Amino acid sequence: METAVRSVLCQTYDNLELIVVDDGSSDGTGDALSRISDRRLSCISQANKGASSARNRGLEMSKGGYIAFLDSDDRWKPEKLQRTCEYINKYPDTSIFHTEEVWYRGGKLLNQKQKHKKPSGRVYRKALPICCISLSTAVVKKEVFEAVGTFDETLEACEDYDFWLRATARFEAMLVPEYLTIKDGGRPDQLTQRVWGLDRFRIRALEKMLLSGTLGEDDREATYDELVKKCGIFALGCEKRGKLEEAAYYRALPENYRSPLPRG
Repeated sequence: METAVRSVLCQTYDNLELIVVDDGSSDGTGDALSRISDRRLSCISQANKGASSARNRGLEMSKGGYIAFLDSDDRWKPEKLQRTCEYINKYPDTSIFHTEEVWYRGGKLLNQKQKHKKPSGRVYRKALPICCISLSTAVVKKEVFEAVGTFDETLEACEDYDFWLRATARFEAMLVPEYLTIKDGGRPDQLTQRVWGLDRFRIRALEKMLLSGTLGEDDREATYDELVKKCGIFALGCEKRGKLEEAAYYRALPENYRSPLPRG
């Protein structure tokens, strides 16, 4: 946490507010923050309610017209916000910006695959298979949240995937083609390491999009195809674990959305 916070406060662009939401942590976050004195820093503590709640709380308290997120195990290079602001000034009609990122896992540099290549422009269909925009890389105009809503607090995980589907269905995203965000993963305490079956949350996000009535015909077809794929993968995982009733449910689920007017 302290490294992440200091990477924000050391930005070359310093006209910012930094809101840290301590979501019932037990890792000494409060002690770490007490060692940092900066008028731009404020800390909000709440009982553990999950990542979506913490992000929404920070959004609620924010005063700026643009929002940037940074997970506690990630950090920014000093020029991250400055370079993004240059793109914001150059492309004022764009509402979502994100950067390239460097990945570490267990302290070792991790090579990214072709499927992780960062997209730019109309990226909704690229956001369907995977979360193609990392939240810690993004700067989002506040009006995006006003248009599509905030993070879904009913989702235990993959709330970023859910948000990016809603956002990129309506707004274009622009890539700042520089490696300005550093992500550090692979620790056992991270949510993705503790929660089995993350695709079930992505499936719920896809269902929400199919029920939203906001998709054009081609985007709806692509969303349905992704739902079929993810349901099949998750059902296979259930079968391998002896969860046959759950597997049958997910194998049958796409039928609810086959027609242009889905059954709720």
